[in-house]
Amino acid sequence: MKADAHPQQDDRLRALRSYGILDTPREEEFDEMVRLAAAICDAPIAVINLIDEDRQWFKAEVGLGTRETPIDTSICSHVILGEDFVEIHDTLADPRMADNPLCLAAEAPLRFYAGALLKTEDGLPIGTLCVLDHAPRSLTDIQRDTIKILARQVMRQIDLRFALQQQIILQNEVDHRVKNSLAMVSGLLRLQTRKLTDPEAKAALTATQTRVNAIAALHQAMYQTSAVDSVDLSIFAKTIGESLKATAPVQVDVVFDFTAIKVPSEMASGIAMIVNEFAANSFQHAFPGNRAGRIEVRGDITDDGMLVVEARDDGVGTGDCPDGGVPPVSGEFSSGLGMKIIESSAASLGGTVESSVTEDGARMRLTVPLER
Repeated sequence: MKADAHPQQDDRLRALRSYGILDTPREEEFDEMVRLAAAICDAPIAVINLIDEDRQWFKAEVGLGTRETPIDTSICSHVILGEDFVEIHDTLADPRMADNPLCLAAEAPLRFYAGALLKTEDGLPIGTLCVLDHAPRSLTDIQRDTIKILARQVMRQIDLRFALQQQIILQNEVDHRVKNSLAMVSGLLRLQTRKLTDPEAKAALTATQTRVNAIAALHQAMYQTSAVDSVDLSIFAKTIGESLKATAPVQVDVVFDFTAIKVPSEMASGIAMIVNEFAANSFQHAFPGNRAGRIEVRGDITDDGMLVVEARDDGVGTGDCPDGGVPPVSGEFSSGLGMKIIESSAASLGGTVESSVTEDGARMRLTVPLER
């Protein structure tokens, strides 16, 4: 017979669906639970079963070979109406299962059932962890305790999975709002820069804008990848590169090429700040008189587990400026505020930075240990 609806069916279904677990791919943490349950109970079938409105859906299973069955044939839909643990020694001797086609099947009938409820913190049953067999039998006390313990562990995994999802959603929302706010600040700085005629004031605002863009790019990368405490450096570097291209002189090309590797968000932030300071210095000093050029930034991992970021421009360097003067990049890059920010950021990452300016342009090499 078909089970009655749970007395709190609407609340129960609302709680089940709030977890966002229905119709999700298999996960090893849950698969391990059913394998262990089947092995300890010496049962051919073990299931993590979630009872939806018109079906029972299996987050994990061994011995069934399917992910869902209709609610009409569900043994668990009866079980969630009762006690926290149910053992049915012979399903055909139970009036609730006596006409169940799965229990009456000519081949491999379901004649034994034992399961423990999966319950929310509010006590609402959303499913079971159960084992089934093809012949009537009984569990030992140890096997019963194992089912109960595993059911609690399954529910903890479901709760943890839900908590992480909520944290990611919140983090994404925060990052999205921060990114939008920083974009607005960057836009205001850009508008103010256009109004200025003093070269020094204009350069200061431009440098400030690149620093704001670095922070915005970090939040953008985290928002795009749903990261909580790490980002993919190749994706992040692309975001930084696009940000720099937006502020680069029209005649200067910016190229980024980074290895795909996840790094802590604070490391990504430090790298972004360093790269932005190098680029800002190059924008300001390396390409005077509308000189065309290129800035390249590349990141890779060495065999000994070090992250190496190399940046270079093909600007005037220590060569002659078009007007015959001495290029300010040689002194500014080695002793200015930008270099102090670079050195401070490198030190905070536990890394080292080497810089030089030659007649071929400016160079910088940042080395950071990936494990600290």
